[in-house]
Amino acid sequence: MTASDLADKYMTLWNEPDADRRRRTIAELWTEDGRHILQAPQEIRDIAAQPGIGLSAILEARGYEEIEARAGSAYEHWVGSEGLRFRGREDAERLGDVVMFHWEAVAEHGETFAVGLDFLVLAADGRIERDYTFIVA
Repeated sequence: MTASDLADKYMTLWNEPDADRRRRTIAELWTEDGRHILQAPQEIRDIAAQPGIGLSAILEARGYEEIEARAGSAYEHWVGSEGLRFRGREDAERLGDVVMFHWEAVAEHGETFAVGLDFLVLAADGRIERDYTFIVA
């Protein structure tokens, strides 16, 4: 699978309304013990870093079940409730076992709500071992 094909399939997952199709896509994309590691939004990172709290604000899902829950909640909130669509920015590149690409969350009228950057570390079989997601704007 090319970097562009992988990025396209990955983005399709986050827009998928059918839970069974999401589940199948996750099994096709991730290894069984794969991880989705999300940088929390800035406001959460600011709270976590306050004196007396001192926590990191990293949201991590491990394995199919947790990734399914993560994708389902993202769909329900951002796509289902907020009416956003996730799309890639057509800049997917591969270097060794890493695929990198930017994505956008876009409102129905075309306004970009958020921009992200993903680094996918691939296993020998081409599936995702680790997915590092950064919200950059």
